[in-house]
Amino acid sequence: MAFLDSLDISGSALTAHKFRLEVIAQNIANSETTTNGRAYRRKLVVLSEIPNSFQKNLRDAASRLKTENKGGVEVSGILEDENAVRLEYDPDSPFANEAGYVEKPDINTVEEMIDMMSASRAYEANVTAFYAVKRMAQKALEIGK
Repeated sequence: MAFLDSLDISGSALTAHKFRLEVIAQNIANSETTTNGRAYRRKLVVLSEIPNSFQKNLRDAASRLKTENKGGVEVSGILEDENAVRLEYDPDSPFANEAGYVEKPDINTVEEMIDMMSASRAYEANVTAFYAVKRMAQKALEIGK
């Protein structure tokens, strides 16, 4: 059933947004972490589309080929925000530089929570889409009885 391919699309988005939530939680957990004189750098998840064109699907259907690429979302990379660092004066710290300043992460937890809410809503939307397709498949099978 070709319409069940949309389960793969929703499934890929669920995986991507789950990973995004994990990275956001890591940012919040490390919002005060300095290791070996280097502050934790905020991480940003980059999502990209797995392209799926109508023409490719038409060619595959005409030649009866099965392809693994059915479209969806994937994590294409993780970026470190190099600008998310602040200097704090603490000359007693073992991580202080010559001037007595220590690198600290400049992570805004409010911004991270907003990103977390956005990722959570995207995850919920894909769960809803997943179950809608599942219900359509169940109804289609009931017609055949």
